[in-house]
Amino acid sequence: MTDFLDSVNGYVWSNALVFLCLGAGVYFSIRSRLVQLRRIPDMVKLMFHGESSPNGVSSFQALTMSLAGRVGTGNIAGVATAIAFGGPGALFWMWLVAFLGASTSFVECTLAQIYKTRDRLTGEYRGGPAYYLSRAFAHTKAAPAFKLYGLLFAAVTVLACGLLLPSVQSNSMAIAAENAWGIEKWVFAVATVIVLALVIIGGVKRIATFASVVVPFMAIVYIIVAIVIVAMNASVVPNVISTVFSSAFGADAAFGAIIGAAIMWGVKRGLYSNEAGQGTGPHAAAAAEVSHPAKQGLVQAFAVYIDTLFVCSATGFLILSTGAYRVFEGESESGAVIAEGGNLPADAEVGPTFVQTGFDTLWSGAGSSFVAISLLFFCITTIIAYYYMAETNLRFLLGRASTVYVRPLRSTIGSNATICLQVLILVSVVIGAVSTATEAWTLGDIGVGLMAWLNIIGILILQQPAFKALRDYEHQRKRGIDPTFDPVALGITGATFWEDYEPVDKRRPVEADV
Repeated sequence: MTDFLDSVNGYVWSNALVFLCLGAGVYFSIRSRLVQLRRIPDMVKLMFHGESSPNGVSSFQALTMSLAGRVGTGNIAGVATAIAFGGPGALFWMWLVAFLGASTSFVECTLAQIYKTRDRLTGEYRGGPAYYLSRAFAHTKAAPAFKLYGLLFAAVTVLACGLLLPSVQSNSMAIAAENAWGIEKWVFAVATVIVLALVIIGGVKRIATFASVVVPFMAIVYIIVAIVIVAMNASVVPNVISTVFSSAFGADAAFGAIIGAAIMWGVKRGLYSNEAGQGTGPHAAAAAEVSHPAKQGLVQAFAVYIDTLFVCSATGFLILSTGAYRVFEGESESGAVIAEGGNLPADAEVGPTFVQTGFDTLWSGAGSSFVAISLLFFCITTIIAYYYMAETNLRFLLGRASTVYVRPLRSTIGSNATICLQVLILVSVVIGAVSTATEAWTLGDIGVGLMAWLNIIGILILQQPAFKALRDYEHQRKRGIDPTFDPVALGITGATFWEDYEPVDKRRPVEADV
């Protein structure tokens, strides 16, 4: 079974997907005239602009929901894995994926806002790749093909977010907790399931409230402590930066032979962490109550920076500056050791142990507990976000059938399917917690890769409405008004939600662009 999964993962994560991720980011960056740089001031302002409504969450809540899915074990164990198998240079390629991916995230999240809809059962805003893939060409001859494409993405997302990806998060939590406190994995799994059940059964509003409180707190504390440790090792930071860049391009003799691995692991773990192009971010983006789709597109683009440039960089510099790393040949722990920092125990496994050892340099013996607690917050919010995405795509798959009443069960098909999904994701958490790390990460990589293939190809085809929205947003900003969206005036079809939409915030004068 392991060999089979490795084979599937090899096909999914071929060089073609690496080139697709990077190429799409370059193209969207050029076409948007580097929107990820030009509009950073807008990104920051819009994060705290607007309020929630009975149907939608605020921009900040949508951002934190998105970050809940982005900031997880990929920011800790994922960075350690990238360095172990790709060398320090993998960190550079993670940065590049983040910079280019911010433009990709803008496109996919703007499309999610344009083609969002209201849930028939709850009235909450729903959207994502499945929705924009099927709705963008609803009035054309290509409608049946894109409807099928949307259904395919929805099915893959339910599989990935409902079964494959949660196991990675619970696995990292369980390993870290066992290392720190000696808690048996099955005991930890049961406790985690109880906490998750209390949140996910509450629906999107409770998810948004939970994420808006936990995510900023956990990210800020983690980054601050990591920065303190890096500052304590400030004398080696220039050498760390030099090593990252030299090994990224094979200039460092020690890492010259694994430059291909540096690119592959940097892109793979970068995408796993920030999810730009994967198609997960658009689900949270669609839930926001905004007056113009480009607003949330900009906010979600900034989420990529927060995830990778801040959290992942903090982890990477922590590992490298404290010497808590080991680089292997052949992208496997069974390969020869190419280089090491000298501070890892001889039997240290690739993953959270790297970070735990780094934190131990500040608090001897306390590093394991701090990382375990950080992973507990990171991973629980990520699993909650996965559930929301899986539920959104389940609703799409069911369509109008979700409201059909089943008399023997005294409930609708949609509500019963939701209960089944909740049980599935909780079972996945238990299975992942007691599985091996290798199996869990392989399954997670397959889920991420399949979603990325479908979504990136889709947004390359559907990109035009996103750039129309960007130009419209910038034109209204120059006129000094708070942008609102009219798809009919822009010649965008299929955006039925916006045709009758009454903005929560009326137009008002704002500071015009210079």
